[in-house]
Amino acid sequence: MRFASLGSGSRGNALVVEVRQTRLLLDCGFSTREMVARLSRLELRPEDFAGILVTHEHADHIGGVDRFARKYALPVWLTHGTLTNYTQTQALPDIRLIDGHSAFQVGEIEVQPFHVPHDAREPVQYVFSNGHRRLGVLTDTGNSTPHIESVLSGCDALVLECNHDPDMLRDGPYPQALKQRVAGRLGHLDNSAAARLLASLDNSRLQHLIAAHLSEKNNTPELARTALSGILNCEPGWIGVAGQSGGFGWRQIA
Repeated sequence: MRFASLGSGSRGNALVVEVRQTRLLLDCGFSTREMVARLSRLELRPEDFAGILVTHEHADHIGGVDRFARKYALPVWLTHGTLTNYTQTQALPDIRLIDGHSAFQVGEIEVQPFHVPHDAREPVQYVFSNGHRRLGVLTDTGNSTPHIESVLSGCDALVLECNHDPDMLRDGPYPQALKQRVAGRLGHLDNSAAARLLASLDNSRLQHLIAAHLSEKNNTPELARTALSGILNCEPGWIGVAGQSGGFGWRQIA
């Protein structure tokens, strides 16, 4: 089982998960041309995928889904709430509604969605499994919940939102209303909140930890790494970062 990011942040998001011959995209926030170029870095083609999973209807996660799915005849899994708030549903060739509480199988990948508090209609995040190893992904949530912590505990790899540093956000260039939205209970996790969430988990199996969805104006990789490494008592350099431009390359879960 392995995974990689095509990019993570407010200008676009997409993650690749692979188990043997099954490959899935988690979100598609880039244009089709950009997706093809970024996939080529991983030596992948759009035709290699079994479909696209969507977390929620915000443009940086769903903006490229309709064109990409239509061009390459890919099924799209999403919640009913996301579907009702998505304006391009007529462009999707194969819509598959999911229940945010129920796991399902796509080829050789087991997919477990879970609900998160975010300012979207019915947002979910996901845990992926090959039956032995688990990859948890959590971005775009304003706070943690006992359910989130239960689902993510014991993962072998974790992609975890570290959106902003509170001081940088407070003193930064965003309008006040946007600052309040980002820092609110339905916004995004700051570094300290991500660290507290991490501390609540069983991390005994953790092989990979990636800080994701970093704000380019209100955070730095160094601050995110420092917050998370303090919880794991590891070197900050061990913590990976999903960048906006390059994401990160293949990570193997042994």
